[in-house]
Amino acid sequence: MGLCAISACQSPAPQTTRHAPPGPAPRVTPAPAPGLAPYLRPARTVEEYKRQMGLRLVGANPAITYTRRAPDILWGIPILEVEVNADGSVRHISVVRTPSEAGETVQMAIDAVKRAAPFGDASQVPRPWKFLQVFLFDYDGHFKPKVLD
Repeated sequence: MGLCAISACQSPAPQTTRHAPPGPAPRVTPAPAPGLAPYLRPARTVEEYKRQMGLRLVGANPAITYTRRAPDILWGIPILEVEVNADGSVRHISVVRTPSEAGETVQMAIDAVKRAAPFGDASQVPRPWKFLQVFLFDYDGHFKPKVLD
């Protein structure tokens, strides 16, 4: 009888289930950054396109941007040349100027550009589709595109 009681206390054998091998991952198209309004019309001039880029940079990076007047003393001013394709996707980013005291702002600016892309239809703007963007970083680590200042 003691043997019967011991065998009754044993846990049931674990059940094994077989899963089918995972199939190919579904293709996901990245969604545009939240809170960004679609462009109403394609820019026709370089200055208009640069301004649209600046607005998009601020809209895609709300936690690290400011819209007030830039302070008189800045932490760093990196300058990037952003080359885009006709659809506004980033083709290439070149560093034109690295701040001597705040070199880390260059990578912060590059990351901000990547988050904000694509920048809208560039096909109406004269070629080459290379645009300088000057980033005005304050001492809190927030930036404002100079084109919006």
